[in-house]
Amino acid sequence: MTTQPHWSDILPLPAGRLADCIGTQGSLTEYLMASGQPFAVQVLAQGETAVLPDEQEILQVSANTMVYARHVCLTLAGEPVVVARSVTRPDCQVWRPILERGARSLGFTLFGGLPELQRDALQFAEVQAPHGLYQLAAGHAANPALLARRCRFALDAAPLLVCEVFLPALENYLK
Repeated sequence: MTTQPHWSDILPLPAGRLADCIGTQGSLTEYLMASGQPFAVQVLAQGETAVLPDEQEILQVSANTMVYARHVCLTLAGEPVVVARSVTRPDCQVWRPILERGARSLGFTLFGGLPELQRDALQFAEVQAPHGLYQLAAGHAANPALLARRCRFALDAAPLLVCEVFLPALENYLK
């Protein structure tokens, strides 16, 4: 069994109403807020951490490199619905100040505050144990595999990788 997800630009066919949410090209924050439920961002961890193998090429770093990461949980009505990992190079003077934002959503900046921002296409995968994204979400879901998406952003040629893992509870809030 491989622990590395196969990232693809084709959305796996999720059950029910998840497809519209996961495949949204706009801000996930705005999509979740449109549910009408109270939305919040909870910071789980922030600082230097090990790069995941499937992040190395996108961030242009080697396997032993530490990266700067922000791990958050997005909640609706107090219930965790998405966990996210945003990573950049540890010495990045462009993204690090943007990531140091406390409980404010990164989506507001990525989808409105930076006109010179470049964005790659979304990629999708199922993540499972022991992959780091699955471990990040495991405290909030017991499913053997979870749907995830990621996107590379660039500002002043500096890459930022945003990965989002969708928790089963999300489906309870989608219309």
